[in-house]
Amino acid sequence: MTDTEKSPAENSADTFGVGVHVTEEELRIVVQVPSEIDSGWTDPEEFQTLVQQVLWDRLDQEKTLQAVTASTPPGETAMLGTVSLEPDGTVVDTSLEPPERR
Repeated sequence: MTDTEKSPAENSADTFGVGVHVTEEELRIVVQVPSEIDSGWTDPEEFQTLVQQVLWDRLDQEKTLQAVTASTPPGETAMLGTVSLEPDGTVVDTSLEPPERR
């Protein structure tokens, strides 16, 4: 397999960016959806819920949100990384880290 070819698992998985958007009033999880998403995802809330579940399975929610609050000004989004999922909910890969505190 060459560097540009994908394995079968990579072909069926979509990679979603995940971050926390900060406002004066709240912190909101944001999910960046790839421009070409597998047609197996029929419900946008489903993959957003799965991404959020994977996020909090891998990172401590309280510590991560405290770090976001300490390092990210209102109006900005702290990107935490990516989650690669197949339409059946299988987690293929993650790259998640809380932001550095200032």
